[in-house]
Amino acid sequence: MTDHHAADPFHLAIPVHDLAAARAFYGELLGCPEGRSSAEWVDFDLYGHQIVAHLAPRGENDHTNPVDGHDVPVPHFGVVLTMARWEALAEKLKAAGVTFGIAPTIRFKGQPGEQATMFFRDPSGNALEFKAFADRRSLFAK
Repeated sequence: MTDHHAADPFHLAIPVHDLAAARAFYGELLGCPEGRSSAEWVDFDLYGHQIVAHLAPRGENDHTNPVDGHDVPVPHFGVVLTMARWEALAEKLKAAGVTFGIAPTIRFKGQPGEQATMFFRDPSGNALEFKAFADRRSLFAK
């Protein structure tokens, strides 16, 4: 049996077209502290997880799959926040004029796994989903 630790941070490398735009989006808008960097990449602390924005050629990131009546972009990534942190982030993004692919909403209402969710893209087109659960124990509920 594998030992899973919620406190173990994940590492994710993502392609970006412009490091200055990535710094403005992740560092300033989302408030992610910057770590190491070079002329080709930048590390960010995304709620305790390490994401690395790597300069890469432009590509297509527009495939979707249907989930609870919405077209969910694939691939995507994000963080499961507390409801209060999710609500604060949603308000911050709305105030900044961020365009949502899926506006802040409640998915799977009244079902196991009911969750608050929102989708938006970074300046390079990478899709992000931030979600929250009233009871985080339902994260993997069937």
